[in-house]
Amino acid sequence: MTGSSATHAEPGAVSLSPVRLNHAVLFVADVEHSIAFYTSVFQMEVIDRVPRMNAAFLRLPRSGNHHDLGLFGVGTDAAPVRPGTVGLYHLAWQYETIDELAAAKRVLIEAGAYTGESSHGATKSLYGADPDGNQFELMWMLPRSEWGIYEHSAVVEPLDLAGEIARWSGVATV
Repeated sequence: MTGSSATHAEPGAVSLSPVRLNHAVLFVADVEHSIAFYTSVFQMEVIDRVPRMNAAFLRLPRSGNHHDLGLFGVGTDAAPVRPGTVGLYHLAWQYETIDELAAAKRVLIEAGAYTGESSHGATKSLYGADPDGNQFELMWMLPRSEWGIYEHSAVVEPLDLAGEIARWSGVATV
């Protein structure tokens, strides 16, 4: 594959088809500060620390995964990433119900991490940022049978969270 065509497989090229994103790893200024944020706001558990790499590995409380997030400390002298530049835009974590998403909004606001919200049709999303400015999305996905016109579109519209709760409360994504 060449530089500009790296996003498309060339004819005859072998392509990959993973099941899902297994975990993410972030470079952070202060590992301890980031651990405090993710264990407090997301209730993550620290499953391992690797001091020689200034790293920590964390798992979400309901995850069946070994680890969901790796944090690698690079120190405060590392150049900050500016929004709109090449690099990671955000990570997305999914909830089973819209009710859980609504509860997460309160937690984000209390933590000073809430940055916004939107509806993408098939998904309803809240946004936040960690202490290093790494953005994340918390989302709930409509059951697949309800995607309708959103099956092949990704809209960005205002989120009516109260309306979504009234319609979808107690419905789990299947």
